Amino acid sequence: MTWIVAFVAAAIAFGVLDALWLGWAGDNFYRPRLGDMLADSFRMAPALVFYVAYIAGIVWFAVRPGLAGGVGMAALNGALLGALCYATYDLTNQATLRQWSTTVTLADICWGAFATAVAASVATFAATKLV
Repeated sequence: MTWIVAFVAAAIAFGVLDALWLGWAGDNFYRPRLGDMLADSFRMAPALVFYVAYIAGIVWFAVRPGLAGGVGMAALNGALLGALCYATYDLTNQATLRQWSTTVTLADICWGAFATAVAASVATFAATKLV
């Protein structure tokens, strides 16, 4: 039950944060910097695959250690995981695409660290208090 609570709590926390961020950043931040590289419309299937896999990663790499070491440990591991994952995506794009905004790279890495740390903290707290 602990893992289910952790997964659901991480999914809700990360989902809400990412929906708020992407709701604002899509037109206001990404489109002005990335323009024609963006798809005309959102594709749900690959997004769902990402979210399920990423939330599982948050639970395994941040919440699991947080259950033994506390919410601070989950937050730290979440921040590291988020920064690493988002850096992998953005820095690969920056290395391989003709044009990629350094501003987008830096913002995404910070966003990934923040959102993942919050999701891991919320999930760890929920798993320790609700189970």
